[in-house]
Amino acid sequence: MREYHRHRQEKALAELDDEAAARARNSGPSVDELSSLPEELLDSDDVAVICDETEGICYYAGFGPLDALFADPSLTRNRTYLTQLRECLNDDSVSPMVIRRLVQRHPENADAVFRTLLRRPAFTWERDGEELLRRRKKSHYTHEPLPSITPVGARLAELLRAERHHGR
Repeated sequence: MREYHRHRQEKALAELDDEAAARARNSGPSVDELSSLPEELLDSDDVAVICDETEGICYYAGFGPLDALFADPSLTRNRTYLTQLRECLNDDSVSPMVIRRLVQRHPENADAVFRTLLRRPAFTWERDGEELLRRRKKSHYTHEPLPSITPVGARLAELLRAERHHGR
């Protein structure tokens, strides 16, 4: 991530004149600040990095077992996997996009997984999936999704740095 941000920063700075590039280098967040990850992600055994065209770059700890469940629906016999999917489905901090990505990765298994999870033998993702997401993740449908990483201007970056420095 650090190298990605460094590449993007250098590309953006190359389009500026020397004075504007110098101001930009000194005013925005550093490459290290852009690349830092929360402790819970660093402590996780597996993290999914999802690059979504609408929501931007998103990180999700514990994605591996969910992906395994959708790859192999026989894992629904293990309640641990179903519990994790249920928590993901009920956790308002998890975007519906994550569930959609799991289904996109393993479309042939989505119906079997959700039928077992929901105890609804007639459930089909194609017919019922979006309604399920709208019901379980209502807050995500009350507004347009925003990128998880948002560029900020120089003044706001200064204020955020000052706030972080004083808050320590």
